[in-house]
Amino acid sequence: MSAVGPLDAMFLLGETREQAMHVGGLMLFELPGAGRDQVFPESGREFVSRLYQEMLAVDAVSPVFAWRVRNRPVDLGYWSWEPDDEIDLEYHVRLSALARPGRYRELFELTSRLHGTLLDRRRPLWELHLIEGVEGHRFAIYTKVHHAMLDGVSALRLMQQMLTTDPDRTGMPAPFALPSGDAAPGSSLLRPSRFGPLGRVGQLVSVVAGLSTVGVKSAVHALRAEHSPVAFQAPRTIFNQPITGSRRFAAQSWPMERLEKVRASTGATLNDVMLAMCGGALRRYLQEQNALPDKGLTALVPVSLRGPEGNGPGGANSLATLIVDLATDERDPGRRLRRIMDSTSYGKRVLSELSPLQNLMIGALGIGSAGPAAVLPGLAGHTPPPFNLVISNIPGPAESPLYWNQSRLLGMYPASIVLNGQALNISVTSYDQQLHFGLTGCRRTVPHLQRLLVHLENALQDLEKL
Repeated sequence: MSAVGPLDAMFLLGETREQAMHVGGLMLFELPGAGRDQVFPESGREFVSRLYQEMLAVDAVSPVFAWRVRNRPVDLGYWSWEPDDEIDLEYHVRLSALARPGRYRELFELTSRLHGTLLDRRRPLWELHLIEGVEGHRFAIYTKVHHAMLDGVSALRLMQQMLTTDPDRTGMPAPFALPSGDAAPGSSLLRPSRFGPLGRVGQLVSVVAGLSTVGVKSAVHALRAEHSPVAFQAPRTIFNQPITGSRRFAAQSWPMERLEKVRASTGATLNDVMLAMCGGALRRYLQEQNALPDKGLTALVPVSLRGPEGNGPGGANSLATLIVDLATDERDPGRRLRRIMDSTSYGKRVLSELSPLQNLMIGALGIGSAGPAAVLPGLAGHTPPPFNLVISNIPGPAESPLYWNQSRLLGMYPASIVLNGQALNISVTSYDQQLHFGLTGCRRTVPHLQRLLVHLENALQDLEKL
């Protein structure tokens, strides 16, 4: 067995029926031959059905997908990973079909339902859904993995490993069948100890003690100082209310060229332009709901601590966090962008002065600051939120176009976590010269979530006029 990392354990401890703690992704593919001067011998349904049967017939599952969590009395309440020797692939891998006409609307409705159900803790914490019947000669793959197993960066890198630049390559495995090492999820920080549970607890204590009192104090000070005008001073909004277990998901892609032109003309970073799109869209959306507060919204922005090889100091989750001013109280899009630029520059400067482990503590404290409203009944909506929503920008594959079994990847849209008191998440990734936005919200708390897509386009048009 292998102990679960400290930050990873937070995602297990904080999970409830209303607050699922898995991350997901929707990948949209074009059927082989579509859009090319060739005729594919199989129909779309036959092709997807064959892929499904090939998935079920794999001989071995990658080790990281073969571990399940255990929390036994002998482990003194600490979570551990243990191998599952009887994996039921027909449970984990499922074939679905969209109702006609198979528009993106129907695809997102199905994704919403799938993303709102909990993973079974008696099994390895993942599912893969192969979805046929998408209009325009397309199909999709929706996957979800518990956040204790993989963070968004790790999950996206794993998905990239199943893809190729060769449009004619066949026999490519699904992500759960990719070759990998023998390590359990999250084992890079805390290795299994020959002293058993007490040894694993001792390892955790030694890691924390190794930070020293000065290290802990500096991390806490940095968290408080991070964007001192806005950190932990977010206004109450309709997003910061109790949530239900149902979800709504919406997604859309924008050409990166449009954001790059704004970046070049303003001196901002691409991430700043993306955040300004979100700030402008949220302002319009809240105005539409007659719910725009006088004070600007803030966003928690995760920052990956992983190096080029994917290594990081925090097990399955190696994240620091920024708290960014979205300037939704600012009517002028140019001034809004400049406030966002000042906010992100300040936060990155603070994090650059800290060690990797101190940055990891920043991530744990930043994410954990939403914890009280997330786990204490009746608290959400009655106390000032530490921030209003989470916005993640996950780097995507550098190469394009990419293919899986002769099927071209058209888009990849992240689906993430919403918390009690934090009912909206915006996650973005890049691929094939486009930014792909995935919006996840509580179905009841965030009405008409899809309207945010219209407002994102309007916000980008405003920025293009600067």
